[in-house]
This record gives sequence, C-alpha cells and structure tokens, in this order.
Amino acid sequence: MMNRLTKSALGFAGATLALGALAAPAFAQRDPAYDNARSAGHVGEKMDGYLGIVVPETEALRRIVNSINIKRRAVYSDKAQAANATLEEYAFAAGCQAILKTVPGEKYQAPDGSWQTRGPGAPQRDPRCP
Repeated sequence: MMNRLTKSALGFAGATLALGALAAPAFAQRDPAYDNARSAGHVGEKMDGYLGIVVPETEALRRIVNSINIKRRAVYSDKAQAANATLEEYAFAAGCQAILKTVPGEKYQAPDGSWQTRGPGAPQRDPRCP
C-alpha cells in the first residue's frame, strides 16, 4: 500500500493540503473533549492521517477518536478522488501535514511508529512526506 505512493500523487495531495484542504482537524477543534485529550497527550496524530490513542484506551477516548477519524476519512475520500490519488496516498499526505502542524507538547507518531512529544524543533517525519 505505502510502496505504491507516487511523488506526483503525494505532491498534488501535499499542495492541496497546503492550501487548506485539510479540513479534518477543524472538525476536531470544535470538541472541547478532543482539545482536552490532545493537550493532555492522550491522543496524537498518526502517520496514516488519522488520530490515534496514545494512553491506555478508554471508551470516551475511543468515541472521540472514532468520531474524528470517520470525518477525516470522508474528507480524505473526497479529496483523494479530486486529486486522482488513492485514499491511502491522500491520507498519508494529510498525516504528514497534520504532524507538521503539531505544536510543542502534542503527541505524534514518528516514522518508526513510536509516539513522540513534539518539542520546540520540527517533528520527525517520514522521508516520503511531501
């Protein structure tokens, strides 16, 4: 799946994302429970473009993450189709951008799959990121 990523698809998706097409986090920002979970380090941005649970899972965290990820998948699906990319390619490019947009103290998934806390510098990102 990831080995099928092409520079043109990622480049187009990355350019689209840079123009503000990544609407999914905007959905999440409206939910105070999400804001609290994110700032507490309970959830973080994954490389695949979706939100992940960093701490031991609770029902409340699972509901928050599922709700956001369903919305993200719908946005990614529409945007991927418009960009002539696969859902996976578009979601990966979105994950690259979401990780880049984290702020110090927030959690994100590093290329090795581990959860990291964003420091003052740039986050670790997959070398395939646009």
